[in-house]
Amino acid sequence: MKKVNFQNLNGQNISIAAVLNFPEGFNESKSYPAVVVSHPGGGVKEQTAGLYAKKLAEQGFVTIAYDASYQGESTGEPRQLENPHIRTEDVSAVIDYLTTLPYVDNDRIGAMGICAGAGYTANAAINDRRIKAVGTVSLVNIGQMFRNGWENDIKDADAMPAILGGSDARTSDASGADIATIPLAPLREEDAPNEELREAWEYYHTDRCQYPTAPGFATARSLNQIITYDAFHKAEAFFTQPLQVVAGSQAGSKWMSDDLFNRVASTDKSFHVVEGANHMSLYDRDNYVNEAVSVLAPFFSRTL
Repeated sequence: MKKVNFQNLNGQNISIAAVLNFPEGFNESKSYPAVVVSHPGGGVKEQTAGLYAKKLAEQGFVTIAYDASYQGESTGEPRQLENPHIRTEDVSAVIDYLTTLPYVDNDRIGAMGICAGAGYTANAAINDRRIKAVGTVSLVNIGQMFRNGWENDIKDADAMPAILGGSDARTSDASGADIATIPLAPLREEDAPNEELREAWEYYHTDRCQYPTAPGFATARSLNQIITYDAFHKAEAFFTQPLQVVAGSQAGSKWMSDDLFNRVASTDKSFHVVEGANHMSLYDRDNYVNEAVSVLAPFFSRTL
């Protein structure tokens, strides 16, 4: 394992903080397939993304888990900006870095993500042909989630107040007031509307997996970009890479995995349902994570 920092070449003057993981017996003179692992909205590389990156490295890949621009140990102001277009570009920025490493085979780079990180990975794959294969775990299309709700029970037009809220936050920010924020997961246990999202609070705000650089909120101005964002835009035409979807049978978010799976142009696609798991189970519960990796590792071995 090696901590690294590198410049994001996409124009924001950001330094990306990341952790490289190497397979057992790693030899720098050899060439390896690589997998980029993107964290959930509100997460950081030390949490579930780092866990999946470590486990995939044990299966023979060079892997990299990183902090999104404006988050974690990466630089950028305002802190906790969750601009989905920038987060999509982050995936490609990490691939830029991987292509400079002599031991990474540029023709064998894959990408995966968890939750919103999976949605950003899918969007990056539509734009970036260097991504040769895509894996998703507990996928969330963050635009869909914010405008349509966790269980897809809100109409697009009814999300207009969120766009107005984002617009007002930008005006407030410009005035010099404290940066307005929104929760990306419940910040208090009593704020959770159901057990699954109570687990999100537990994951981010208790000893289960809390981390100092993951406060669990985003800038409210991010709503302007999030509400109208579709991580799967033009997937029907341009998402042709092999795809492996992993989702829990009890996940309220599963409908977004279904949506990506149905929309992609790829003819090489598989959907693995982890029985009994909900959205959060696949973040860190050993039996569920190991089942996901037992599907993802062979998939990446075959396609990279």
